[in-house]
Amino acid sequence: VRRRLRREPLAYIVGVREFYGFQLLVGDQVLIPRQETELLVDRALDWASKRLPGERLSIADIGTGSGAIAIAIALHLPQATVFATDLSGEALRVADANLRRHRLLDRVHLLQGDLLSPLNNQVDLIVSNPPYVKTGDMMALADEIRQEPAQALDGGPDGLRLTRRLGRQAPGYLFEDGCLLVEISPDQLDRVTHIVRMAMPTARVSFSKDLLGLPRVVEAQLYLPWAKEIA
Repeated sequence: VRRRLRREPLAYIVGVREFYGFQLLVGDQVLIPRQETELLVDRALDWASKRLPGERLSIADIGTGSGAIAIAIALHLPQATVFATDLSGEALRVADANLRRHRLLDRVHLLQGDLLSPLNNQVDLIVSNPPYVKTGDMMALADEIRQEPAQALDGGPDGLRLTRRLGRQAPGYLFEDGCLLVEISPDQLDRVTHIVRMAMPTARVSFSKDLLGLPRVVEAQLYLPWAKEIA
């Protein structure tokens, strides 16, 4: 009770958070996974369902934090190898504990570094929930949120500092029929769509809405072998 009176997030006090039907260990080293981020997993699984049955997949989760997205994807896609990157060594230690908890050390590989730079190979799918709060809005956040890691929340002056860099890097790390999925703030839809289209001019760009009907995930799909059939 004393810790809650200091506005410490409940997930940090109890040490766990439910995400996509399973429990994650969390601490103040990582962002607390949100329900809206489950849409990012939904879109990744939907994308995978359109691939050939049993096809081996390589997926990168950029800014993995607690490992929530990477673990959710790996649990539902046994044919996938997931590379989970994060700049924070403390966050990766939490992710490692969660991988051990869910026995995924053989299929989810943790890499420390900036965005996509730790990857040594191309992948089929890139997913990311980058920080997207404007620096000027940080102090207006709820007390509980401001106790979460600032680097996992602060997206720079316009909230898109990392999203912009991720968009520029993504084409060089995707196979020719690869896909990029990025979580956004609803008010960033037009700007993120523009960023992605500039970086990936041949991609089919779309977005998905969360349970509140707000734009939440931007998707950029490169060359589709079945695109003519859809058209």
